[in-house]
Amino acid sequence: MGHEGHDHHDHEHDPVEAHRETAPASVSAWVITCSDTRDGGTDRGGPLIRHLLEHAGHSVVGASLVKDLPDEIRRAMGQAKESGVRAIVLTGGTGLSSRDVTVETVEAMLQRRIDGFGELFRMLSFQQIGAAAMASRALAGVWDGIVVFALPGSPAGVTLAMNRLVLPELGHLVREVSR
Repeated sequence: MGHEGHDHHDHEHDPVEAHRETAPASVSAWVITCSDTRDGGTDRGGPLIRHLLEHAGHSVVGASLVKDLPDEIRRAMGQAKESGVRAIVLTGGTGLSSRDVTVETVEAMLQRRIDGFGELFRMLSFQQIGAAAMASRALAGVWDGIVVFALPGSPAGVTLAMNRLVLPELGHLVREVSR
């Protein structure tokens, strides 16, 4: 007697599926572009993040374009927090130049880091661009109940991070942070 027609994968007892089922389908987010060289006409990362979030069913409550300066980044994050968003996605300022201060600024604000985000981003990036991926300092963490992601400024880096890491887990991460 065979087991034809029986599904051996029981979704009801799969913890990953169970987590996803109880995660919010739509998350309110704020997008911050950190750059000394971009303006409203040349910023590609911010609008790309907005498009990807909205296309996935999330709501973008607001967006900021600030200089890569600690005070400006903190001010934009404070504005995002006041709006009540559950996620903040920053783009730019994650490289190694002396002007790239997004990582230090955001990291100092976080209560918890999500180390796996940066590790996985660099691994996926390595598969695309090779050893140059080690120069990315992209990170994620939790700040006052808000999930925060600091992504590279390049559209390729934004697309990789959003499609492979941020969007698949955003609802789940927000649910976990709010528990």
